[in-house]
Amino acid sequence: MPGLPAERTYHDPLHGAIALDGSDPTEALLIRLIDTPAFQRLRRVRQLGPASLTFHGAESSRFTHSIGVLAIARRAFDRLAKSYPQLQPYRAVVLCAALLHDIGHGPFSHTGEDVFGSNHEHWTGRILQESQPIRDALDALDPTLLGQILQVYVKKHPIPLVWQLVSSQLDCDRLDYLMRDSYFTGASYGRIDLDRILMAMRYDPVTQQLVVARKGMTAVEHYLIVRYFMYAQVYNHPKNIAACWVLQQAFVRARELLQQGWLEVDDTVKAWLSGDCPRLPLQQYLAADDGVFTYHLQRWQTSDDPLLADLCRRFIDRDLPKALDVTHLAQEERQALLQSVYQRLTPSNATYYVGLQVSLSRGYTLYQRGIRCQTTQGLQELSELSPLVQTLTTPYERAWLIYPRAIEPALSALLKAP
Repeated sequence: MPGLPAERTYHDPLHGAIALDGSDPTEALLIRLIDTPAFQRLRRVRQLGPASLTFHGAESSRFTHSIGVLAIARRAFDRLAKSYPQLQPYRAVVLCAALLHDIGHGPFSHTGEDVFGSNHEHWTGRILQESQPIRDALDALDPTLLGQILQVYVKKHPIPLVWQLVSSQLDCDRLDYLMRDSYFTGASYGRIDLDRILMAMRYDPVTQQLVVARKGMTAVEHYLIVRYFMYAQVYNHPKNIAACWVLQQAFVRARELLQQGWLEVDDTVKAWLSGDCPRLPLQQYLAADDGVFTYHLQRWQTSDDPLLADLCRRFIDRDLPKALDVTHLAQEERQALLQSVYQRLTPSNATYYVGLQVSLSRGYTLYQRGIRCQTTQGLQELSELSPLVQTLTTPYERAWLIYPRAIEPALSALLKAP
């Protein structure tokens, strides 16, 4: 394509030099997609939302992750297509779907979805269909490409392997984010054996799905254990839950003040706080990123509303509440404890500073066909072959009481009371 370099290289801390060959039509398309404003916006959206307040190295972006998913998908697909040339026509679908899978993420990533009622998968579909630079790039290679990519995202592509490489129990997205989040948070137990997993991936021509060689089962078991620990120790870390709580309450208060006409806000944030996020015009959605909203949080520290000012200051200065594990308490006991804590705060402000949050680790499920292994008896589900994986199928739920540090002595006394 005119104006594009012969080669583009991205130097990645995990995957090394990720080189795209501009003389290859598919890889030239990838370069063009990366250069679109909608994709470049991902540089300004943190991969782990506010998790950097817990793990100070967690500063990587959705852009970085998306390039990493592309790198893994290319390695996996090209290795499989070498053995099964009938897969080659689907290379552009797999690689473009891998690259663009997170383009719909908004400010603060998954945390922002809870705050603003957005859904990145919905917005990925809208951006691919409504962003003219992306549509033009995809259509220039193949007018059917966009439709096939959208099939991948809803798991309806006629070749199951095509969507399984992008979204399944063993996909390139999960492989990259586990490695990347482990690296940037310093959580060493998040390391997986990527090379062995990719070497174990197979294509089953009969069912046309992604399967795993029996000899690679141990590496896949390890990957699933890593995923379990990353959810327990990183994604659902109590301090991360507390940071997300403060962020959400700040925007709850901001939305209330906006409705009353008492909030200074620019057009982008006004649209996000006052509208139905899934129905925002494309340009208003794409105008939002972490920087836009963090700037407003900084400004609101001097708000005339003392509640909004305090919540924003607490988030910006990392003056976070505590999170107490109350999983062992029955639902009625949790509610009674919550009401007791409410009584120790100013009634009008209590709900902004105290609440119950639930974190869920879904464990291994048969989501989208699970993981199938090749055996002498044919294809078998991994959880039927592995007692270890069987133990990971039970969802793990934890409940947390969020409360201000100032009432910790009173709460301790309350918990010790008969």
